[in-house]
Amino acid sequence: MALTAKQIEALKPESKPYTKADGRGLSIEVAPTGGRWWRFKYRHGGKQKRLSLGTYPDIDLKTARERREEMRQMVARGIDPLAQRKAEKVTKANTFESVARAWFEKNRNKWSARTWGLVTTRVEKDLIGELGARPIAEITRSELRDVLERVQGRGALETAHRLRQDAALIFRHAEALELTDRNPADALRDVLHVRTTKHHAAITDEKELGALLRAIHAMDGDATVRAAMRMLPYVFVRPGELRAAGWAEFDLEAAEWRIPVGRMKQRVEHIVPLAPQVVAILREQQALTKGSDYVFPSVRSKRRPLSENTLNACLRRLGYSKDKATAHGFRSTATTLLNESGLWHVDAIERQLAHAEGNKVRAAYNKAAHLAERRKMMVWYADHLDKLRDADLV
Repeated sequence: MALTAKQIEALKPESKPYTKADGRGLSIEVAPTGGRWWRFKYRHGGKQKRLSLGTYPDIDLKTARERREEMRQMVARGIDPLAQRKAEKVTKANTFESVARAWFEKNRNKWSARTWGLVTTRVEKDLIGELGARPIAEITRSELRDVLERVQGRGALETAHRLRQDAALIFRHAEALELTDRNPADALRDVLHVRTTKHHAAITDEKELGALLRAIHAMDGDATVRAAMRMLPYVFVRPGELRAAGWAEFDLEAAEWRIPVGRMKQRVEHIVPLAPQVVAILREQQALTKGSDYVFPSVRSKRRPLSENTLNACLRRLGYSKDKATAHGFRSTATTLLNESGLWHVDAIERQLAHAEGNKVRAAYNKAAHLAERRKMMVWYADHLDKLRDADLV
């Protein structure tokens, strides 16, 4: 006799699992824990088989019967529903989306939060969105090329190139898992238009730099934003590293800032010796940021750092276009002036800029390399900037 919804609701768990049949191969199994599973029994190839159709009440009686009829039709056509389900699971595990997400997880602890967001967003939008359901071993060079050319066609050339690089790494991950034996992205290196190298605009002429520093020193507006702009030229870190700086990273007594691995582009802790001018700025900030973990909290909330565009927006308000000066450009300014001074070892300058080190062993060694020289260099550079700023005031 067929079951009713009322009868199913009344089923109580017992010391051992038991089943109640609904008919035509469908039954509901009740576990001692109280869980209830729909089961479908059928014969295929001369063997009795059983397949789960889901749990009750997630799958109600009507839906369970509909799934039973789908399975019965498959059996009638000579298809084994259990083997079909297993094949679908294998196919799903081998799709471009599943491999891409496995690659995301592999790199979660290697990438900064910002890099994680940028990579996953563009891959999900343009690669998973177009190729996600396809078995990765079946994706052809022409399929991938079409996706990249569509991205290029909407004017996002840089994104297209980055997506090709992402795809190459995802296919390489699939090769390591033995899910494919080819990498179509590698063959598409020269398909996209050549991209022009974009440099962050920077002022390296000392007279012009002095004028910029005076403008920054005299700027009005929010005190925290002003402090961030004043500090950036002295430390010449990447703008994101400055914006998200936390008080826990600083030892003002030792005049040292240690930026943790998770916030650095190269995934290596970075030590920034602090000149007296920087320590003074930070001590002023301490009084302004009580209750915030951030040195430069957002104007709107002390629980968030300054927004990404704040520093460049300040330069625009000071009259400097994006082709003339950028927040990131202070790094180029520093490397130019420090190298031109002839006073400092090139490795000390590169280390202070936290540039990528090709040799991993050397990179680990260099974390604190040239630190004594870098301490002197940072004090000299801060004093030099002050001289340029005050040159027309004497």
